[in-house]
Amino acid sequence: MAKKQATIQDIARSLNITASTVSRALNDHPKIKKTTKELVWEKARELNYQPNSIAASLRKGKANTIGMIVPRVNRHFFSNIITGVESVLNPAGYNLIICQSEESEQKEINNIDTLIASRVAGILISISLETSNFDHLRKVLGHNIPLVMFDRITDELDVCKVENDDVSGSYDLTRHLIEQGYRNMMWIGGSRRFNTYHNRFAGYRKALAEIGIDAEAMPVYEGNISLETTYEFMCDYLLHHPLPEVIFSASDYMAMGAIMAIQEKGLKIPDDVAISGYSNEPFAALINPKLTTVEQFSKEMGKATARLLLEEILAERDEMIPRKTILRPKLIVRESTLRKSSQSQDTNKTSGTKPAGKSK
Repeated sequence: MAKKQATIQDIARSLNITASTVSRALNDHPKIKKTTKELVWEKARELNYQPNSIAASLRKGKANTIGMIVPRVNRHFFSNIITGVESVLNPAGYNLIICQSEESEQKEINNIDTLIASRVAGILISISLETSNFDHLRKVLGHNIPLVMFDRITDELDVCKVENDDVSGSYDLTRHLIEQGYRNMMWIGGSRRFNTYHNRFAGYRKALAEIGIDAEAMPVYEGNISLETTYEFMCDYLLHHPLPEVIFSASDYMAMGAIMAIQEKGLKIPDDVAISGYSNEPFAALINPKLTTVEQFSKEMGKATARLLLEEILAERDEMIPRKTILRPKLIVRESTLRKSSQSQDTNKTSGTKPAGKSK
């Protein structure tokens, strides 16, 4: 049987004092003698007492916890962001409550309600692919809870934001494809109503426009960004359409789904069709051929997001001016897009710079 957790009442009985005295001593109340505080803390350690942080937050009206909502925890990108956030928040005395929306707007709303009820000190969020109404985030602001958005953001809310310069990242990748001699291209990505995929398509379109190609005139697929959905789409596409020279995938997971379908048909990458991804998931360097992609510096994004939130928490309510931090991604060239004439070159070539956060 599990041992019963010690309470304030247990400490009080052991020392023959009142529970209110114990509570004040544990909270370093100035009217409690130093000797009494030391006795209480010694007994608390002896009984292995663990304070109820939720109850304490209700009394204080504010917790030392930060709520964080991500679409999926099991994505390398988001797990790295979480690591970056904790590396800044934990030394500052804050703990993280992590929620998953699982790409559901309703679950995201439920997460917000739970975090507000828990009286968190602030909320970090990357919105789900389903989210189209932001009243639940306005509710956060209505409760005077600092809110910072990262990666997937919306311009409908005047709050601090952190994102990658996806226009530049996508432009650099498309320029690489053009330099390899590709002209007949296909785009696959998530819905362009989201800033990430909108911006990635904008960079792709900009690079193609410079050589007189209309991106919209070539095949464009927008859909679920999962590996499974993209695999099914690509299997069907290969049955009814001619192959492009190269597929620009705005997600490594979508690229992997497309690769599976292409290789099942007995086609070779990049000989029959080249393919690129975006986000530099760990598997991108392990598959055969290795995947050309774009590094987004997710840990740095997490750190930048946490720093903005801490600034907002520490600032007076009318002192904080919402601002945006933009990180510069980096192109990583691997075998999946290299022409045979380029295979002898360094196949882990990079372009761009290390992430330089800029605010505006």
